[in-house]
Amino acid sequence: MLYIVQNDPDVALAAFADYLVEKNVPSRTVRPYEGEALPLLSVVTAVIVLGGSMGVHDTARHPFLVAVKEFIRECATGAVPLLGICLGGQLLADVLGGSVTPNACGEKGTLTVHLSPTGERDPLFADMPAEFVSFQWHNDCFSPPERAELLAFSPACPGQAFRFGAHCYGLQFHPEVDRATVELWASETAETAVSAERFLADFTSLEDPYRRASRRILENFLAIARLA
Repeated sequence: MLYIVQNDPDVALAAFADYLVEKNVPSRTVRPYEGEALPLLSVVTAVIVLGGSMGVHDTARHPFLVAVKEFIRECATGAVPLLGICLGGQLLADVLGGSVTPNACGEKGTLTVHLSPTGERDPLFADMPAEFVSFQWHNDCFSPPERAELLAFSPACPGQAFRFGAHCYGLQFHPEVDRATVELWASETAETAVSAERFLADFTSLEDPYRRASRRILENFLAIARLA
């Protein structure tokens, strides 16, 4: 079973949910912020850990993150295929000894991601161009842990994707969003609300290449996890 760990009610699976239905891949979403228990590894085939408005160090305000971190650690050491997105990627970096820096290398909008030479050869980015567009919505950033491979970067943020071992991936960018997500996130603060129309217009104008890249990344992860 593919498990989705949702850390924030406003950060859902969005477009990825539609892709999973199209691929006939069953999944189950767990919401630890509501007190739901994370699954035992014995029933887990693969995991996608979604983002959230909190930071990896905000365990006092969001104590459920302690359990999420331990679950991610177990997945990584147990060679369970895992895709961590934004906060999910930061949590993966954190539990493996990488650094997560608050309010550094922040990006917002539909922007270009560049693959490293290693990323161009990695199965997660198979059949992907060396440059592709994705959606960014982060204030913090990670540095990959030791023994991890840096797979992608952007001009503003040197750590956009890494792989640990053969099956665990951390992403800083968001391949899962749709227009409704962009509209919701852009409206949540006064700082971003003034540019909400621009964020949505930029996303809409690049939605076709964005969706192609996002679908390919998910399909590649499902292949890595032997779910498709």
